[in-house]
Amino acid sequence: MFQRIRERISPTDVVMWLIGGGLLFLVVWGSIATLIKGTYTARHWIDFIIFGLAQGSVYALIATGYTMVYGVLRMINFAHGEVFMSGPYTAYFVAAWFYRTGWLDTNPISCLAAIFLVSMSVSVTIAFFLERIAYRPLRGAPRLIPLITAIGASFFLQYLFRGLYGSSFQAYPDIAMLEGHWVIWGIRILKFQAVVIVAAIVLMFALYSFVMKSRIGKAIRSVSEDKEASALMGIDVDKMISMTFVVGGAAAGAAGVLYAIMFKQVHFFMGFIPGIKAFTAAVLGGIGNIPGAMLGGIFLGLVESVGPSLFLDGLGIVAPYQLKDAIAFTMLVMVLIFRPTGILGERLAVKKA
Repeated sequence: MFQRIRERISPTDVVMWLIGGGLLFLVVWGSIATLIKGTYTARHWIDFIIFGLAQGSVYALIATGYTMVYGVLRMINFAHGEVFMSGPYTAYFVAAWFYRTGWLDTNPISCLAAIFLVSMSVSVTIAFFLERIAYRPLRGAPRLIPLITAIGASFFLQYLFRGLYGSSFQAYPDIAMLEGHWVIWGIRILKFQAVVIVAAIVLMFALYSFVMKSRIGKAIRSVSEDKEASALMGIDVDKMISMTFVVGGAAAGAAGVLYAIMFKQVHFFMGFIPGIKAFTAAVLGGIGNIPGAMLGGIFLGLVESVGPSLFLDGLGIVAPYQLKDAIAFTMLVMVLIFRPTGILGERLAVKKA
């Protein structure tokens, strides 16, 4: 019996479990020490949670693009972060014009609708041509080639928009309607955070309903299961793959505006870090699993917001919030060690004989 266990468990597995166990011990120890220390009040923790929900909702929207493309093509579209960047960066100029003319204050809802429309349209266009030009010719190539192409497309789009719009940071105009806060059930929440959370939830529900209940969504899911059988049933496989990129691009464009509302600035490199974190969220939830990507995004946002103060303050770490990125990717490592398929499990295609 012990011989069989030794054969199944490699030294690498033992090392990984020891690392994971050590990290888990530090997390528990730091959390207990922080709570005993009592530096943060209930008000602080509520603020951390609300910010984490808003940030995680944006990650979740971006992550759906990664997970849908993986579900259909079994590839990671590392240029998706630039699809996310292209929409709000272009929409900034529309928002700035609305602000200069005063329309943003007098007609904020219609102006926001126009900003969302421009952002989503640009992101959809970039995603559509990215699939047609960069990925479709490589459909039958070894999986490493599309991956390298995606990285090249990412750099191309970054420097394309740097050349078009410049390399400086652009400050998104303030929206008077979203300034201040509301008190809901005795909890104070900033208006822009509430709008981001609600808008993201509505968009995620609409995207999930589209994929699960519409004819196009059912066709996309059919293609993700078996392309050959779908083609025999009369489904245009190429069109459905393009639609996957279009839907993911629309979600990324909407997420970009919500991100700009939260952080008040855009630039040509803004898609890199949120894109990597959204990919992390997709892996956390279970790559290829849409609800998993949404859950992973919210989970990552909460850990990134609450984690630095909860895990590190009690360990005596100076300025723990500067380590939020390290905590986010450490959580990815722990999930991969203890549950490699993600929180909800990876969705695998059913290959038919």
